[in-house]
Amino acid sequence: MSHVISIIGAGSWGTALAIHLSKKGYQVYLWHRSEEFIKVLKYSRENKKYLPGVLLPENILLTSDLEECITRSNIVILAVPSQKIREISKRISFCLKPSQILVNVAKGIENDTLLRMSEVIYQEIPYNEVIVLSGPSHAEEVAKNIPTTVVVTGKNKETTELIQDIFLSPTFRVYTNPDIIGVELGGALKNVIALAAGVSDGLGYGDNSKAGLITRGIVEISRLGHAMGACVSTFAGLSGLGDLIVTCTSMHSRNRRAGIELGRGNKLENILKNIGMVVEGVATTSAAYQLAQKYDIEMPITSELYQVLYHNKNAKESVDTLMLRNKTNEMEQLTVPYYKNW
Repeated sequence: MSHVISIIGAGSWGTALAIHLSKKGYQVYLWHRSEEFIKVLKYSRENKKYLPGVLLPENILLTSDLEECITRSNIVILAVPSQKIREISKRISFCLKPSQILVNVAKGIENDTLLRMSEVIYQEIPYNEVIVLSGPSHAEEVAKNIPTTVVVTGKNKETTELIQDIFLSPTFRVYTNPDIIGVELGGALKNVIALAAGVSDGLGYGDNSKAGLITRGIVEISRLGHAMGACVSTFAGLSGLGDLIVTCTSMHSRNRRAGIELGRGNKLENILKNIGMVVEGVATTSAAYQLAQKYDIEMPITSELYQVLYHNKNAKESVDTLMLRNKTNEMEQLTVPYYKNW
């Protein structure tokens, strides 16, 4: 079957995936809500705002007509910010056919409901299959054919493997994983730890500090994931440790860049304005903090970052709080699910 693919969202990741899939020979539609933005893209064939320096192949059809974009495809990729997933799902639900497959690439947790992205989509679009793509994958590198490895997950093995085949290429390796809860949580929660890693950098700390944050961060992610029904081993994979490493160490990472500025003492409002793109970890920190309370999970890094972001706690004081916590045994925490009342 010759697949036609629509990508909803012409940010950096949506644009990079459009380039990748068009190079594989698929007919690709790329949608953005602004007609003026689309006009500029058509003229320049370059997404100068979100992905500068990479030309868009001519077989990518650019449009601001959402209904046209949806009805002409059999696979629809949702590449909008996580807090916009419900809104866009409602909009497209009226023109979708049940046979169309949805692929979500947004990484986050909905703030009001604390739902994962696939759960949000299924609430608005209950009759279509939803596949999730996640993993360590900076748009800037994917668009330039730099080797990248990701994971896809969904409720149906056959559909998941179909999406695996569609994305797979010599520079884009795709694994499958049946643990949709773990894959989604890993992709969302790593942004929280990446913000914290950036704060560490902004405070002038070194490699030792970052290694500690990454290691203890994956413990926090695994704790919450286990409580929410995920397979803990998923967090040792691409959507867990893999995505965490790349987001904590790369300057491509908006979350790390925002954290650096926080560590330097700059105001969050100004930081987000200067970055000019969504920093998913800010909203996810609030959601993760609430989930930790809901499931009675100890997440000290997340809790301290929440205080820095939402209660103006001094970042250096938060580091002191983390370093001076009660002593404990690492192996006991790594080998058993660790709860406050354990």
